[in-house]
Amino acid sequence: MAGQRGEKTLGNLETILNGYENVEVVPSLFVFMGNFCSQPFNLSFKSISSFRAQFGKLGQMIASHQLLANFQHQQLKEHSRFLFIPGPDDVGPSTALPRCPLPKYLTEELQKYVPNAIFCSNPCSNPCRIMFYTQDIVLFRQDMLCRMRRSCLIPPSTEETSDPFEHLVATIIHQSHLCPLPLTVQPIIWNYDHGLHLYPTPHTIVLGDKSEQKAFRYTGVTCFNPGSFSNEGTFVAYQPCNQEVELSAL
Repeated sequence: MAGQRGEKTLGNLETILNGYENVEVVPSLFVFMGNFCSQPFNLSFKSISSFRAQFGKLGQMIASHQLLANFQHQQLKEHSRFLFIPGPDDVGPSTALPRCPLPKYLTEELQKYVPNAIFCSNPCSNPCRIMFYTQDIVLFRQDMLCRMRRSCLIPPSTEETSDPFEHLVATIIHQSHLCPLPLTVQPIIWNYDHGLHLYPTPHTIVLGDKSEQKAFRYTGVTCFNPGSFSNEGTFVAYQPCNQEVELSAL
């Protein structure tokens, strides 16, 4: 999130927060999916302090401090929660799934300003599950579409659809698993493999992917990919009460 790209992303986010501040009923939950840094967090990563500071900037923005904007998001701060889900290139002990939460050292600056920020708890935060009254919502941040197509031995049939995202949705629902890839492609922590299961089938599946923004309803399950906010400025406004998906972009 550092650098010119990070500043642009924060500016776009400020525009969205300003827009929602003017509505009568603000969203009860904002979901932020990684990657939270433009560079993979590996042994060569040398911007930990900058990474931590950028989270602090985000917290200041939400908490209506004057560092980034003059507009006060008091209504959002009081009535909305902010959920953060790490991406595949974010900091963590390994790339195995499920992913553990972001370290407290990196996020404590944000939590100083936004106490109702949610980073989930151990053992895992990606995938993440939300219960909205009687609805089960699963959120998963992984670039599955590209990886599934790369590992595909037989091209999927185009009789019903030629859309790759629709094939991906059908596959994971039929497999009842968020990541039906070989272990050589995607390692899984077996003690927590149940966190990737989709049985019983949830009402909504959010597949955070860097590919094109899409929405698809299959066998009664609402599935959508919000797209890449940092690259394309795309996001989704979702209403669980009627399972309405509003594909949006700046």
